[in-house]
Amino acid sequence: MESGNKITDLLTKIDDNIWEIPEDYSPGMNVPGRIYLSDKLIRDLELETLDQVANVAKLPGIQKFSMAMPDAHLGYGFPIGGVAAFDEEEGVISPGGVGFDINCGVRLLRSNLTVEEVRPKMKELTERMFEAVPSGVGSKSRLRVTDSELDDIYLHGSKWAVENGYGEKTDLEHCEGGGCIEGGDVGHISIKARKRGRPQAGTLGSGNHFLEVQYVDKIYDQEAADTFGLEEGQVSFMIHCGSRGTGHQICTDNIKTMSQASKKYGIQLPDKQLACAPAQSEEAQNYFGSMICAANYAWNNRQMITHWTRDVIADTFRSDIDELGLELVYDVAHNVAKLEEHEVDGKKKNVYVHRKGATRAFPRGHKEVPLKYRDVGQPVLIPGSMGTASYVLHGGDRSMDISFGSACHGAGRVMSRSHAKKEFQGEDIKMQLEKRGITVRSAHPAVIAEEAPGVYKSSSEVVNVVHELDIARKVAKMMPMGVIKG
Repeated sequence: MESGNKITDLLTKIDDNIWEIPEDYSPGMNVPGRIYLSDKLIRDLELETLDQVANVAKLPGIQKFSMAMPDAHLGYGFPIGGVAAFDEEEGVISPGGVGFDINCGVRLLRSNLTVEEVRPKMKELTERMFEAVPSGVGSKSRLRVTDSELDDIYLHGSKWAVENGYGEKTDLEHCEGGGCIEGGDVGHISIKARKRGRPQAGTLGSGNHFLEVQYVDKIYDQEAADTFGLEEGQVSFMIHCGSRGTGHQICTDNIKTMSQASKKYGIQLPDKQLACAPAQSEEAQNYFGSMICAANYAWNNRQMITHWTRDVIADTFRSDIDELGLELVYDVAHNVAKLEEHEVDGKKKNVYVHRKGATRAFPRGHKEVPLKYRDVGQPVLIPGSMGTASYVLHGGDRSMDISFGSACHGAGRVMSRSHAKKEFQGEDIKMQLEKRGITVRSAHPAVIAEEAPGVYKSSSEVVNVVHELDIARKVAKMMPMGVIKG
């Protein structure tokens, strides 16, 4: 498309917050594109992101729409914030639709602590958490797992952690899919991927990953908040990390294989980054089995970090986990592909839903929502950028129809990491945040610069879109007190 065109001139506005990319936007589109953006957010949308949504619409077997959530921005192949569902038999599976950090995700730990109780101990608490949870590029775990244990983690996810003393059984009940996807296959994970995974179980990593101390600033839906165990003034803990080096390597290895498979099966790719294979082909299933292992590794990762976080909190406040009410509210995955049942053209069918920088948002009554939350809907966790609000929502009644049960996953970048490091100084950002009462601890100042609040869209604006569309409805607004970066 001509870069001089205004973005809105290239789209059809279907309704408030719904924009369509028509099939004649680019030759070869099998379905229209759908972008969920407010009139304000659409001003920041890159033309290249629009093109990526259109390119995904050209892949075989895609159902209904190629979609982009309100935090969408340029990614590898698929846009970040991209959602697409492919027919189980006639569709494809694409690593670009999942991303390199497989099951990068977020979990929220509630507590009985109040802001008044925690504020005087914030510096001590963040320092102790930083020491307890390995973070930063190349960070290594406090635990050295054997090859056999690594296989168990790949296959069983959070269940391995809980069975080995890193958490409570109730944690599994409040985790997407019980913290594990069945069907993992360790047989196609490379030696290099295993080597990278072995020393990193229970590590935070770097980039946009964080461990944050928050408080509940505002309740929007009292009934849902009561169900989730949240109330104003209460302190909570948010953990954001993924599958570390093992997930990155699994993606890298399979992109090479899928590039060859695309040629083998005669798939015309509009972009080589969309390398894919027919869903039931050997190549696609080998990747899918390995991707599941990486996703399970990530759930185990967050579970171990949760355990160490609980220990630090209990020790700092000289109490025990039960008295402190340190219960997991929920854990959601961001970068993953799942075989799910959805209604398409009035008929139920199985589809491979790719959510790349997007969060599952199943509504009330759905069988995969934990019983405790089923009358409300699945908890949806949307973190803000460093120093800004994060949100707890619940799956909305229109989510299955509008977006294959998917919502946004965060604020969404508007500036590259390299640009951010030129634009901002980490120490300056840290001082600004600390003036606002937010304690910051990081492995290196450059990480703070990369993740400065100005690098992202407004999380409030992004969340309002999915709320207004009834994809996910606001329950609570969380504000930061302290943040630990890799």
